[in-house]
Amino acid sequence: MIIITETAVSQINEMMKEEESANLFLRVAVKGGGCSGLSYGMGFEQEKSDDDIEFEQHGLKVLVNKSDAPILNGVKIDFKQNMMGGGFTIDNPNAIATCGCGSSFRTATNEGTPEEC
Repeated sequence: MIIITETAVSQINEMMKEEESANLFLRVAVKGGGCSGLSYGMGFEQEKSDDDIEFEQHGLKVLVNKSDAPILNGVKIDFKQNMMGGGFTIDNPNAIATCGCGSSFRTATNEGTPEEC
């Protein structure tokens, strides 16, 4: 479903260490907004809901809402380090359009609700 590279998992694990709670999940989500209509979201959750799909990548427990799963199918999340710092990159084979900032997209079946960047 979603591929999270070892480099990204390592960075996420470092971020999790700063949280006060143990046994956290990484939630990967899609929400309406951004220049192209949809944007990505990632955050930590303590509990899984009935609407979630749970899977594991390199020992990291990940949650995706069932309604987001088709949009995120095949997504690759990586962490890139460069001279200006580092950040997560998301490669979505389902995206047919993205905006210049790279964090907003749309698919052939879901346009979302565009906002101004």
